[in-house]
Amino acid sequence: MKTTENTILITGGGSGIGYEIAKLFSASGNKVIITGRTEEKLLKAASSLQNTTAIVTDINSESDVNKLVAQLKSDFPKLNIVINNAGSAYAYDLVTPEVNAFEKARDEMNTNFLSVIRLTEKLLPVLKGQDEAAIVNVSSIVAFTPSVNISTYSASKAALHSYTQSLRLALDDTTVKVFELMPPLVNTEFSKEIGGENGIHPEVLATDLFDAFKENNFEIHTGQTADIYNLFLSSPESALLAMNTSH
Repeated sequence: MKTTENTILITGGGSGIGYEIAKLFSASGNKVIITGRTEEKLLKAASSLQNTTAIVTDINSESDVNKLVAQLKSDFPKLNIVINNAGSAYAYDLVTPEVNAFEKARDEMNTNFLSVIRLTEKLLPVLKGQDEAAIVNVSSIVAFTPSVNISTYSASKAALHSYTQSLRLALDDTTVKVFELMPPLVNTEFSKEIGGENGIHPEVLATDLFDAFKENNFEIHTGQTADIYNLFLSSPESALLAMNTSH
C-alpha cells in the first residue's frame, strides 16, 4: 500500500491515536480529512496539521454520516483510505447494578462496531472505484482476550476484530486492502480512566501503521499486543490471566 498521495478519512481524528495518524500521514504528502463530534477541538487539530480538512461528525448519527458521505463524494472523489478510529470506552464493575452496564455497552457497541459497519458500507463503492484503497479498523489488544475492568469495551473490540477478518476475505479480489491496528494501552485522554498514563505514546501507533502500509502487514500488533497474541495462541487461559493480573 502506498504511503503518499492518498486521500484519507480518519474518524476521531482530533486527538489521541487519530491525531497522531493524521499528523504523520498529512506530513507525508497525503490529503487528510478528520472527523469528530467536538467542533472546537477538531478545528484546532486541523489548524495544526498540513493538508488537513475538519468535518464535524457524530459517527453514531445516521444523518451526520449521510452528510459526511455526501460531502466526501462531492469534495473528495479520490478518497481511497478510511481509518475507523473513533471509539468509546467505560471502565466499571460489570456486576454492580448502579453502573448501568447495558447503556454503556450499547454506546460502546454503537461507536466501536456498528458505526464502523455503516460508514464502511456507505464508502465501499468509492473505495472500490480507486486503483488502490484501504480500510483500517482500530481495534485493541482486548480483542484477543478481555479485561474485566473494561469488559463490554473488550466485547465490542472482539466484534470489530471478527468483522475485520471477514471484511478482508470478502474484499480479497478487489483493490481494497483491509488493515487492523491493534493497540495495547495508549497514553491518551481517551484511556485516562483506565491508567493510560502507563501506556505507550500514540505516535508509536501512527508509525507502526505507516510501516505496515509499506509492507502490507494487515494485522498490526503494537507493543504488548504482540506478547498477548503469542501467549493467546499457546494458552488462552494464560493470556486471560495475564490481562487481568491486576484485578
